[in-house]
Amino acid sequence: MRSGLTDRRAAVLAAALLAAAPALAEDGEALFEIHCAACHNTGGTGNPGLAPPLDRPAFWQGLGEAAPEYLAGVMVSGLNGTLVVEGQTYAGLIMPPVAGTTDEELAEIGTWVLGTLGETGSALGVEEIAAARETRPSHADLRAMRPAE
Repeated sequence: MRSGLTDRRAAVLAAALLAAAPALAEDGEALFEIHCAACHNTGGTGNPGLAPPLDRPAFWQGLGEAAPEYLAGVMVSGLNGTLVVEGQTYAGLIMPPVAGTTDEELAEIGTWVLGTLGETGSALGVEEIAAARETRPSHADLRAMRPAE
């Protein structure tokens, strides 16, 4: 009697696992948990002194029609500089660009942030991500887009 998997069975199992991997993180919330929650916390509630909460409908709604452009810019270019959010100062830390993601994944994350955390009813499309990758908005430009808190 042989122990373990045969080569054929092992190959089939490996192929099945690889095929299922995208389904494990196909929605924006799951992708957010993978790529963003380490700093912004589960559900976008933020980490005081580290990363501001993203679960702030008034902020996202205050950006208005520019919310998708702003979010795409932050995800692609990152953000640094002093921010005051809900009375908490975030200074000296740099949010790096979100790495290791496709434009489609960033669009899914952004749509979840805008729709669920921002309650804007907006979606973030692949075209906004592509435009942000092309223009690479500066951190100063992104900070200037932010509504007063």
